[in-house]
Amino acid sequence: MILNTEIRSERMSDSTIKQAIIEQLDHMPYEVQHKVLDYAQSLVPYPPKGTSGKLLLRFSGSMKTEDIIVMTQAIEDGCEQVDIDEW
Repeated sequence: MILNTEIRSERMSDSTIKQAIIEQLDHMPYEVQHKVLDYAQSLVPYPPKGTSGKLLLRFSGSMKTEDIIVMTQAIEDGCEQVDIDEW
């Protein structure tokens, strides 16, 4: 069993922290365990979404340079412009 003083230690390994959390969860009722899960999930700032960059590498070089230039120019022309009458 991991003691409270060990839990508060400045330098714990990831596996030690996980073990301490699991040990604490074992002493909690289901409802509290669920609250802990909800809290842990709320701490993850950016859940992984979308496609990994590795998987997208196969598309590298698939666009024509001319198309990229046109797209870049359209973005630059359309951005940072304020339409006062928009609102």
